[in-house]
Amino acid sequence: MDRYNFKTVEKKWQSFWDKNKTFAAQLDKSKKKFYCLEMFPYPSGKIHMGHVRNYTIGDVLARFKALQGFNVLHPMGWDSFGMPAENAARQNNLDPKTWTESNIETMKSQLKKLGLSIDWSREISTCSSNYYQHQQEFFLELYDKGLVYRKENYVNWDPIDETVLANEQVIDGKGWRSGATVERKKLNQWFFNISKFSEDLLKGLDTLTNWPNKVKVMQKNWIGKSFGCEVEFKIESEKPVDSIKCYTTRPDTLFGFSFLALSVDHPLSKFYEQDEKFQSFKKECSKTGTTEESIASADKLGFKTDLVAINPLDETIKVPVFFANFVLMDYGLGAVFGCPAHDQRDLDFAKKYNLKITPVVKPDKDKDFEINNEAYTGDGYLYNSKFLDGLKVPNESIIKTIEFLEKNNLGQKKTNYRLKDWGISRQRYWGCPIPIAYDENDQPIKIPTDMLPVKLPKIEKLETTGNPLDNAEKWKHFTLDGKKYRRETDTLDTFVDSSWYFLRFCSSKNANHGFTQEEVDYWMPVDQYIGGVEHAILHLLYSRFFMQALSYQNEKFNLKEPFDGLFTQGMVCHETYKDQKNNWLSPEEVFSKDTKNFYKKTNPLEKIIVGPIESMSKSKKNTVDPQNIIENYGADSVRLFILSDSPPERDVQWSDQGMMASYKFLQKLWVLHSRILKKIDTNKSDTHNERLTKFTNQLIYKITHNLEKFHYNVIVANLHEMYNFLIKEIENPVKTSFLVENYKKILISMMPFIPHFANECLEDINQDKVKWPIVMAEELEEENINFVIQINGKKKALLKVKNNIDEKTLLKQIEENKDTEKLLKDQKVKKTIFVSNRLINIII
Repeated sequence: MDRYNFKTVEKKWQSFWDKNKTFAAQLDKSKKKFYCLEMFPYPSGKIHMGHVRNYTIGDVLARFKALQGFNVLHPMGWDSFGMPAENAARQNNLDPKTWTESNIETMKSQLKKLGLSIDWSREISTCSSNYYQHQQEFFLELYDKGLVYRKENYVNWDPIDETVLANEQVIDGKGWRSGATVERKKLNQWFFNISKFSEDLLKGLDTLTNWPNKVKVMQKNWIGKSFGCEVEFKIESEKPVDSIKCYTTRPDTLFGFSFLALSVDHPLSKFYEQDEKFQSFKKECSKTGTTEESIASADKLGFKTDLVAINPLDETIKVPVFFANFVLMDYGLGAVFGCPAHDQRDLDFAKKYNLKITPVVKPDKDKDFEINNEAYTGDGYLYNSKFLDGLKVPNESIIKTIEFLEKNNLGQKKTNYRLKDWGISRQRYWGCPIPIAYDENDQPIKIPTDMLPVKLPKIEKLETTGNPLDNAEKWKHFTLDGKKYRRETDTLDTFVDSSWYFLRFCSSKNANHGFTQEEVDYWMPVDQYIGGVEHAILHLLYSRFFMQALSYQNEKFNLKEPFDGLFTQGMVCHETYKDQKNNWLSPEEVFSKDTKNFYKKTNPLEKIIVGPIESMSKSKKNTVDPQNIIENYGADSVRLFILSDSPPERDVQWSDQGMMASYKFLQKLWVLHSRILKKIDTNKSDTHNERLTKFTNQLIYKITHNLEKFHYNVIVANLHEMYNFLIKEIENPVKTSFLVENYKKILISMMPFIPHFANECLEDINQDKVKWPIVMAEELEEENINFVIQINGKKKALLKVKNNIDEKTLLKQIEENKDTEKLLKDQKVKKTIFVSNRLINIII
């Protein structure tokens, strides 16, 4: 009994929860609901400490709400389609399905060891046809609403993985998986018309009061609403071109206009189709990706045309027209006007092609100003701008310029959004098949509903490069009503899979539809969503779009926002290690005797280079295996440590010493439990210990408050405070029933954090009916408080007095107390400022 045998206890209670499905939520409209959801994991092989932290944070909240009497939905699923499985299948000569399902079983068994209150009966996997059948149905529903379309467009192309990448999958111009330099390629792609909902998505952020402000700002910037002007530039040319329109947010800098730049796909490119130099230039542009980052970092290239553009504000200003690699057709009108003095990209381009640079904004109205190597993009005043000179930039200058352009029919005020339509086609096998086919004229048709799901063909080995579905001839071709058709071989972006899974959890077993309206009406929106801030933009934005799209032209479904509350947890970090050959080493491969110098276990004489503390990642090998830690210290110790070190929204640094400290604290709690059991067995006292009641009530109040505010690390400190109090208080006389009742409340307050331990202790004191304790307000008031004594506004002393003391009595005690009497001795009090239960300021 002196040592806590966590292995026996945790095995026992995990088995109990599995059998009894303690947290399996059913549709019960008589109870308040609480839908707690963590971003579901990709089944990569094993769980890591990031998973442990994410799901422990959610589990604490789910258990707390269940104890409060809520009907809690806390499900789990697997984001199981995607390129990693396809790559692993190629490397290991097996099919992605086998690899994925094996990983799911491994990770599921590991997660169960954490003691998570998950309703496994609702488990889903996006690679299951039971899931993606309904996704295909939603695709066709959106197709019928005009929210899905196909067009030829430039994409980010990974030449190694031979697939399209979303913008967020391009890091520093390279593919996030392969590391290959991303190219610009034109392909026929399927798109979701997310831009149709730009304003709705923007306004919806104002309703999300339980989201972190930083996430809302990130989404606002991504949607990127801007006000500007569509300007028409007259063109001088021997070709039949009268004018070119372009959108700009800075029409006030038109007097600094020195070139007009067009996308290589601009309609005017038709005049240069036979020009070999232009075709060569166009090919060179394909080496630049489509992301803003890749365009910004790429060398600026231009092809000078024989067109000349005229400044609408001054017809004497005539500038050359270029095709440029930094202009894309999907922004504005595929044309931008260059103002080199006030845009760094334009400045780099102008210097390369020896174009005029005219500054038109200066920071100080009365001082000279010039541009050297850096464009000036700050506020200031217009100059070199004739009738616009002196206007304040940007507040006055933009408005006045647009007014002039509109009045003279030279331009029109426009609202633009940075958000572009979502390209959802991926050239890979392991993804949800797009339920579209093409007739012999290459015209798309919907796959009939009774033919859904369109399942992936079974491929034993992925031996071809590119998309294996292109070579699956038997699957690709089929006959319907006597006509021959060819299936779409692109599969859906995996972001589509994760854009509606929260709906599926509400009705995970429904075979007829992705969800039932009754269950969605009860459970949605998700009350608390938990995940990493790295998904703050697109995953959340796409999920919000999906709700908008399903609600569009739908009288029954009218739910615009999927997540009421959002919490973004920090990363788990660890030191990085390298050997003398610059190879990464894992923590298991190094040792240290003094925690300062580290050496290689296989070569104790080789000193290790200790790098910075970084987020745990497999590539840098600075990971810690949760399974080994759980087996050595127990799930409750791991949960305690992962919650104790820092606030959950911040990064936490892994520490072997911290892990050991949590394990030792659990052992101390067990010793305390043993002493309490002994006290219960031998106790004969009939004393009501009011100190114990007051402390227990205040403890429950603190823990409840900190739970609701996600101050989990503070709660761990509260538990330490509890231990220090009880280990002494247990020596004092107390009635048995009184002790049991208070100890029961304390154990219940531990249940969200260390559930195995708390359940075992509750069973030992024969308490099987538990609910979150009610806080008694009268017990929260302290009998004595510290009152601040100020003299002329400066703090001079703290005086312990009775709670709710009145001013007259307080002044008397100040005069009589030996430590404070000198403050007023021989002094004349002019007036006093009295703040009940806080302070008194005595003016002398």
